Amino acid sequence: MTKKSNQKQYDLEDRTERFAKNVRAFAKKLKWSIANQEDGKQVIRSSGSVGANYIEANEALSKKDFKIRIKICRKEAKESRYWLKLIDKECVPYLDCERDTLIQESTELMNIFGAILRKTK
Repeated sequence: MTKKSNQKQYDLEDRTERFAKNVRAFAKKLKWSIANQEDGKQVIRSSGSVGANYIEANEALSKKDFKIRIKICRKEAKESRYWLKLIDKECVPYLDCERDTLIQESTELMNIFGAILRKTK
């Protein structure tokens, strides 16, 4: 691997970590309700799983293992987007904007992992 591709690898690791941290910060601001508690737990798990599986993909033992992990990354990003859409933000304008930003980031991550998959074939 060249130094340039290593740098891109770590940039995506950092980006997925930032996404998970931003989701956690968002979840802390939500009004407490049973629905938000459950949806918050789910989005925290799935957002963290995006980065964790990307790290695993970078340590893959084979091309097949790499592709499986990248597929999981894409799936977890899509799941994060789903849970973010379900969260009730109680009409707080700044949370609406923050949630939309997180939904956009999850969509971009899905697209990135989809592109990686297409290039890996």
